Amino acid sequence: MDILFYILAGICVGFTVGLTGVGGGSLMTPLLLMFGFPPNIAVGTDLLYASITKSGGVWVHHKQRTIQWRIVSLLALGSLPGSILTIIILHFFYQDADQYAAILTTTLGIMLMGTASVLLFRKYLHKIIWKKSTKSMSHQQSTGITIVFGFILGALVTLSSVGAGALGTALLLTLYPRLIAVKVVGTDLAHAVPLTLVAGLGHLLLGNVDYFLLVSLLVGSIPAVYFGTKIGSKLPDYILQPVLASALLILGIKYVFF
Repeated sequence: MDILFYILAGICVGFTVGLTGVGGGSLMTPLLLMFGFPPNIAVGTDLLYASITKSGGVWVHHKQRTIQWRIVSLLALGSLPGSILTIIILHFFYQDADQYAAILTTTLGIMLMGTASVLLFRKYLHKIIWKKSTKSMSHQQSTGITIVFGFILGALVTLSSVGAGALGTALLLTLYPRLIAVKVVGTDLAHAVPLTLVAGLGHLLLGNVDYFLLVSLLVGSIPAVYFGTKIGSKLPDYILQPVLASALLILGIKYVFF
């Protein structure tokens, strides 16, 4: 019977992602924790789940030429070493997953609150950033800052499986405010796939991936994303995203403070 619950979870998350555009990590990991999975299994499994489900979108954006590969490379120069270093620390500084479970849940809560804030105030923040972007950074400054922030994002995503989408988008909007929306989405997605793949493989080496759960989630979510996208295109974002963001904010507060 467990497989039915896991497939249903994949359907629910996939449908919601298609409906709202909100990343699967911010939905799937809390759901797996509610199912009773340990934090390390929830995070590790979700990272590989994310890398697989996002890969199809990268191919579409690549064909449409809406990916800025230079920016993807700069982010990856920071995020991939950040992810690998985080895995190394977890492996050598902790004897078992129970010892770093609290770190995972606290980071998850912080990232959920950050994701919720981005969703709630994205348009407002974008307007502010756009107005203040008359003085653009030099090429060297933007390169260095992108790599540094990529490193931080890589570590946080590896610890929580959340943030590669929403926080990655916020990062791109801040550092590259003149980048058009569709290229922000495509670039962020192209960076999220290698980041979640490397982080997921790292957790796989730590024994933090449940294969049976992973396959079950994929079976449910892949078709559900398609149907959610079809329906979501006919529904207003100003209703769906604030409701979901509020739920993520509540979950984030729960994992950080309770």
